[in-house]
Amino acid sequence: MARRLRPVGLDFAETAPLRLVFAREMTALPDAVFRALAEDVSGWSEWFSAVTLARPSGDGTGREVRLLGGTRFQETVLASRAPEVYAYRVDTTNAPGARALVEEWRLTPAGSGTRVQWTFAADGTAPFRVALKVGRAGLGRAFRDAVRALDRRLASAHT
Repeated sequence: MARRLRPVGLDFAETAPLRLVFAREMTALPDAVFRALAEDVSGWSEWFSAVTLARPSGDGTGREVRLLGGTRFQETVLASRAPEVYAYRVDTTNAPGARALVEEWRLTPAGSGTRVQWTFAADGTAPFRVALKVGRAGLGRAFRDAVRALDRRLASAHT
């Protein structure tokens, strides 16, 4: 059953009780990475293996996302500033214990490519927070693999 989460703002990415931050460099340029994140929402399932469905909602102001294992999210886009930042808040989810969630993707030029930083900011019950801390390595691996797959996808689109 989906539950409504606390409606937090973009600042939650910096102030959340639990923040998991991961970063990787890509060969793709920031503009291309931003377009893949913010404009090709339905393409997420092609490069982020945990995502089984992603689609824009609310005339592009929201997103619907489904993950492997059945977790579902209805999200509101908080920031879409090309090519620097793309962020969204989870409004409803069936994930047990979640109280507030924001994900922020920051893109900065790095050499001839892009440095991608993903912040997963959360609040929830004690078991939820412990599960995220324990699952940090898995989230990091999922992020690393997703960035690598996105970089390959963007490179093949230009060949």
